[in-house]
Amino acid sequence: MNSPYKSSEFQNLIRGECVLGEGDELSVINPATEDAVVTILSASAKQADNAVLAAKAAFPAWSALKQNERKAVLAKIAEITKANMNELANLHASETGKPMADAMFEIGATAGFFEFHAHVPTDALDPTDIPNSDAKAYRLPLGVVAAIVPWNFPMALMAFKVPGALLAGNTVVIKPAPTTPLTTLLWASLINEALPKGVINVVADSGDLGPILSAHKDVRKISFTGSTATGKHIMKSAADDLKRITLELGGNDPAIVLADADLDDISAPLFEAGFMNNGQTCSAVKRVYVHQSKHDALVRKLSDMADAAKIGSPLEDGVKFGPIQNQRQFQVVTELLNDAVKQGAVVEAGGYCPEGAGYYLRPTVLSGVKDGHSIVDEEQFGPVLPIISYDDINEVISTINSSSFGLGASVWGTNKDDINVVVNQIETGSVWINKHFPVAPNIPFGGARQSGVGSELGTQGLLEFTQLKIVS
Repeated sequence: MNSPYKSSEFQNLIRGECVLGEGDELSVINPATEDAVVTILSASAKQADNAVLAAKAAFPAWSALKQNERKAVLAKIAEITKANMNELANLHASETGKPMADAMFEIGATAGFFEFHAHVPTDALDPTDIPNSDAKAYRLPLGVVAAIVPWNFPMALMAFKVPGALLAGNTVVIKPAPTTPLTTLLWASLINEALPKGVINVVADSGDLGPILSAHKDVRKISFTGSTATGKHIMKSAADDLKRITLELGGNDPAIVLADADLDDISAPLFEAGFMNNGQTCSAVKRVYVHQSKHDALVRKLSDMADAAKIGSPLEDGVKFGPIQNQRQFQVVTELLNDAVKQGAVVEAGGYCPEGAGYYLRPTVLSGVKDGHSIVDEEQFGPVLPIISYDDINEVISTINSSSFGLGASVWGTNKDDINVVVNQIETGSVWINKHFPVAPNIPFGGARQSGVGSELGTQGLLEFTQLKIVS
């Protein structure tokens, strides 16, 4: 199949110049067709080093700018992103497999995060007097930030990191995931005109540059979103020179449906929370605990929605779900599904892969599962939603809190007092009431236990790109 894209269109951004990679060939696969969108040259280790050195060289001048001057650059980036939304979204749909509506939404959200930081008050970065002393607190930028971004939301999760880092006065090296580098590379070439040289650098790789950036002596902070296993490796690497880190890791988020929940009200938002981005979202609902009195009815409602959902090519009108993003993840999800069936799970909806090319799996609802089954205990990160019946809410809370995961959770019901009793006992980074993961640039987001270190977004996320300095 002939691709409309050429390899030469996708170049790394280093020191204000778009340069062809000097590393291995990297074929970026369209998960809807299993054909290559395009084959590019990845950046070499030397080019990654050059990107860090370029960011380091740009740091003094960038950090010396006034806040309004940096905000003007962020506003220009947002403007350019919005002006090129259609081109970026078409490419994004091809490499991620997202339906066009979702791809457009992500590009729009990317612009929105930059625009938000272009106008947000920055009082938290101003010097402050410490009461009852002659001391003053300053918030200083750290230096070079390595932003290591996953494949599930390549643009939006980049925008969780980069605007705040830049606003605080840092310079950045972005490394997109090997399976989804194209939209980031194209975007970088478009926004380059708005940037002082070296303030943003982008290097695409085959999976080899993450350790180089994590260990680089001139990188002062790593902001990473991805698996817990990779996060642990980054944490170990950062320990050698005590780099600052923000890690947003695996979630396996639970939803708790209480006995008084109104299923007519909650079923649709709960379905969306479980299957957002085909379940390939760190904070999607990965397991539903529902009171036994509502179990069968909720299973029917969710199954009906799964059966009615249209899956297909990302470019086809009316498609709700595209393919799983890459072959490796497709294998992980289907193996967990097959294992669940062997352990006694009942497939209430979906559970099969349509014939033909593409990493497709129909949205799947499972009953007859319980804690201890791999589909419940592990983060499947795909379009499979296990529904677990309970009769003792305290056992559910204990199970959630004893898990290694602690990113988010949600509680669904009608009695506010009953909801709050549960919410106050759950130990996760976020707990939502009758909704799940209402992301916004002003709300901090981070995980407990092995779901992360630190926070992104909001004032707290902004401060994590700074060093506190006390002068007295």
